[in-house]
Amino acid sequence: MLRRVVVTGLGAVTPLGVGARFAWQRLLAGDSGIVSVADREPIEQWERLPSTIAGVVPEGRSKSKGQWNADDWVDPAEQRRMSRFTQFAMAAADMALAQAKWPGPEAVAAAARKDAAARTEYTPDDSPEARTGVCIGSGVGNLDAIYETSLDLHHSGYKRVSPLFVPRILINMAAGHIAMRHNFQGPNHAVSTACTTGAHAIGDAARFIALGDADVMVAGGAESCIHPLTFAGFGRSRSLADPYSDDPTQCSRPFDRDRSGFVVAEGAAVLLLEELEHALARGAPILAEVRGYGCSGDAFHMTAPHPNGVGAHRAMRAALRNAGLSPRDVDYINAHATGTMIGDRAEASAIRAIMAEDGITDESAITISSTKGAVGHLLGAAGAIEALFTVLSITDNMVPPTLNLDNPDVGHKFNFVPHKAQKKKVDVALTNSFGFGGTNASLVFSRFQ
Repeated sequence: MLRRVVVTGLGAVTPLGVGARFAWQRLLAGDSGIVSVADREPIEQWERLPSTIAGVVPEGRSKSKGQWNADDWVDPAEQRRMSRFTQFAMAAADMALAQAKWPGPEAVAAAARKDAAARTEYTPDDSPEARTGVCIGSGVGNLDAIYETSLDLHHSGYKRVSPLFVPRILINMAAGHIAMRHNFQGPNHAVSTACTTGAHAIGDAARFIALGDADVMVAGGAESCIHPLTFAGFGRSRSLADPYSDDPTQCSRPFDRDRSGFVVAEGAAVLLLEELEHALARGAPILAEVRGYGCSGDAFHMTAPHPNGVGAHRAMRAALRNAGLSPRDVDYINAHATGTMIGDRAEASAIRAIMAEDGITDESAITISSTKGAVGHLLGAAGAIEALFTVLSITDNMVPPTLNLDNPDVGHKFNFVPHKAQKKKVDVALTNSFGFGGTNASLVFSRFQ
């Protein structure tokens, strides 16, 4: 029999600020984390790009304002050994662990004191360290290191390549550094499935617990690739939003008639997942239950979804079947909806089809929103931050808004929660993630009963 899995901690580094609760409150208030990056160096590279807007983590030394300061989370010596996306993941993991009070201050202190030699000692298989794992993914990882090192090799030769180059670009190093910091010796896993990464990481981690491979998993996604090459690549694939106006906050427009593509963003989100009885035994805060996880593949196109949304439909249906729930049980859907013309329509069609299977004909009763209007598209971290927001919609009975939605234009009249958050009883919520290559995932969360 599969074991039940619950969420006991949340951590986030987002364009709306650092901290899950901080970012959530700004999201509900209708704030945006999308800014212009046209003034970044090197100016000559940025100014040639057709799109220079991004969801950027705010930097500074004020924790009360949700600002990011790497020194708050990672020792300066460690920072040189890890990429920015790994630093984001480390911070998000620390926040989630702290909220869940796992593995406890004494265990954290003991892990910090242990040096590499001490960790060669055998750890019993039933110890907390051996029963806690990490599953953190990234879509692109450290693109700037690849770019700069390529230039160094080309212009200056082999000896200019840093011995830390490879460890800094490996996708699994976020999970590796988190495990080393906390001495977590359970499953150590990394996902890289484009923009579905975060959702896959959480779903895979939940299954590790359900199947008995771990009792606790640190799960999520991290991304930081605000770099000219990123914008050039996505721009050439005609994926990026065109400048809608002089105001960058207006450019991410999910479901809107004037949408033209997505806005690249950076950040990280981590959910602390735990086996139910393990969480209850130690009195952990239970925020929600992971009820279902479904995956599918479009097998259709490298970058475009199937226009009828058949892959998305299959993923949602699988997640609901896994949860033992029907479509009419879902109170809120956090949509993938990035703001692309075909993608938003395909997802809306899939949602309409799955609701129709359960006899739901009133589209206005179906509540859907896309938080990408506020934070942009975090690529490999998107599914994780959206899962985090979905959990908070359950804990707070609030549905976050779809910003910049003036004229819905996807062929359906759902409650898209335009502009302003809505108070609503949310007992069951579903979140979707889709990625290049036709990879799809859906997660179902519910209020813990």
